Amino acid sequence: MALTIYGVLRSRASRNVWLANELGIAFEQVPVIQAYRLADPAAPDAPLNTASPAFLAVNPNGLIPTLDDDGLVLNESLAINLYLAKKHGGPLAPGTIAEDALMTQWTLWAATECEPHTIQILYHRLGNPRGPMNPAVADAAIVALRRPFGVLEAALSGGGGFVVGGRFTVADINLAEVLRYAQAAPELFAEFPAVKAWIEACQGRPAYKAMMTARNAEPA
Repeated sequence: MALTIYGVLRSRASRNVWLANELGIAFEQVPVIQAYRLADPAAPDAPLNTASPAFLAVNPNGLIPTLDDDGLVLNESLAINLYLAKKHGGPLAPGTIAEDALMTQWTLWAATECEPHTIQILYHRLGNPRGPMNPAVADAAIVALRRPFGVLEAALSGGGGFVVGGRFTVADINLAEVLRYAQAAPELFAEFPAVKAWIEACQGRPAYKAMMTARNAEPA
């Protein structure tokens, strides 16, 4: 059975497609769209979406992305990336149990310390799918991110420009995709030059550019 990634690229499935591109592995992408983007997700002619019974049979959480790897079904984008990196090995994967722990640490750190704030910058500077934009919410998120950005700045400055092992790894992909949401606040990145240089290097990789080209080709 082929590796299958469920989800459009205008979702957190972008993280998994970027990693798959880096690894050079074949996969099938099933373009499941978010139900909230549709006027009537239950309409007979509605595209496959997160409220569709066919997708809920795969992921009863009703969220994208989901991965099916020969019967192993995983539902969290960052966990999917850690799994794929470890399965396929190479420089993106941990080489030791210590690196494994650090990659997990930075991934969880991105999810808990950064994403609750970065997503607010995205929603309240570029477009909020769930209501009107509120600039004050984005401003508060920028303030909240200064401390974790300082932590990452120090780690990058002392770690050869990457967070684990002095090389580009799955941890950088997971971090960069979470922090991408905050790029609608360029003034924040200007305060942290190592973070700015690092995310630009990550996004300059051919695998990232290929993912973004496909993402930008999708309907907004």
